[in-house]
Amino acid sequence: ILWKDVYHRYVPLVKRCGKREELDDVLKLMASEVSALHVFVYGGEYASPLHGSVALDTLSEVGSLGAMLRWSSEWNGYEVVSVFEHDLDFGLVDGVAMYSPLSEQTVRMSGQHGLEAGDVIIGVNGESVATVPDIHMLLRGTAGRSVRLEVLRVSSGSSSLRHSRAVVESNDTVDVDAEMKSSEETDIKVQSEPLIVVPITGQEADKLRYASWECKTRQAAKSLAAKADFTVGYIHLQSMSGAKSIDSFVRGFYPDYDKQALIIDVRHNTGGNIDSWLLDVLQRRAWMYWQGRATNITTGGIGWDEQFAFRGHIVVLMNEHTSSDGEGFSRGMSELGLGKLVGTRTWGGGIWLSSDNKLVDGGIATAPEIGQYNDNFGWGMGIEMMGVTPDVVVDNDPREAYDGKDEQLEKAIEILKDWLKEEPVVLPREPGPYRDNSMTDKLNCPAKK
Repeated sequence: ILWKDVYHRYVPLVKRCGKREELDDVLKLMASEVSALHVFVYGGEYASPLHGSVALDTLSEVGSLGAMLRWSSEWNGYEVVSVFEHDLDFGLVDGVAMYSPLSEQTVRMSGQHGLEAGDVIIGVNGESVATVPDIHMLLRGTAGRSVRLEVLRVSSGSSSLRHSRAVVESNDTVDVDAEMKSSEETDIKVQSEPLIVVPITGQEADKLRYASWECKTRQAAKSLAAKADFTVGYIHLQSMSGAKSIDSFVRGFYPDYDKQALIIDVRHNTGGNIDSWLLDVLQRRAWMYWQGRATNITTGGIGWDEQFAFRGHIVVLMNEHTSSDGEGFSRGMSELGLGKLVGTRTWGGGIWLSSDNKLVDGGIATAPEIGQYNDNFGWGMGIEMMGVTPDVVVDNDPREAYDGKDEQLEKAIEILKDWLKEEPVVLPREPGPYRDNSMTDKLNCPAKK
């Protein structure tokens, strides 16, 4: 690339830029001349209508209740479809509590009870949700602040209400107290009650929703494996960046290192640089086994050496959003013969970078810097501009995925079931009683007579 020519080609566009964001567009066009991935333009001094004020930003941000809601004309309010919950074994994730404002874990310390799927929210801070186009209009600026909800406990209330079908009478007036007072069925009344909660930010809600999906996928993997009569561990890695990603692997791997199979899910992985550490852990091999007088690996004993070596079969789940080091890890699993790849072709970023070429205002226009190769693939490892192609291609249907069906996960379970039939993962047989090395036979030696 003749960079001087590229420079002179784009300089006239710089003179026409009216704001920092337009300069980003020019930098992106210029950087695209490299024809490589891992080229990003971001950061810098952008004009902000809020002038960097945290207070103004908080006022404008919409608080979240950490749940999926849908309008119910039957109840004249917002029905709780699901409350986002992560793995309850980990109350703190990377030192941060992750609970929905509506969950039992959040509100029970204040003597209240959380909501469940089927419960209905009919008011926020004394105003009916029916008076606004969307409930979130009543949640602006509420993140981190106490909010009073008026709720109908259809599911979490008494057993007589759980299977009832009640109808909230619509009210044409704006008398909120009257509207929230009760909802009527033919022979019963569902009385509303207050619930004090503290909404979270949209960013916190995104993390909670993601953690909830991860938890449900792990539960689904273990349930499907149990039906197929084998044990499985499940690890999802959202990225490969630093301590948080290492913690995610540790939380998922070590409790299940002794299972017959392992699913490592790098779908939507945004990359990082811990692939070598992960591959190092997964390459450990058991070469001898420990047996105590009363315990072994199945009864609480030490197990084997190398300690925590995984002895089973591994499937890696990947998709078009698996990027950067997520791709490097997937390629490493394949090249080292550690597992099978299932999903769709990945993003295609195989030239690494250091992200140290900052611009004068703190922004950056990253440059791919470090190539990779081996004898099998040559430059780019078959990743750059191509992506890693899985051993078994399975593309989740978007509609079915939204409804909770995961074809890629189901295929992984199917592959592992067949794999275990062909190559069972079992503990080696005990060698039996140890040979007698006592001197008993030596004392009766014929040579002494």
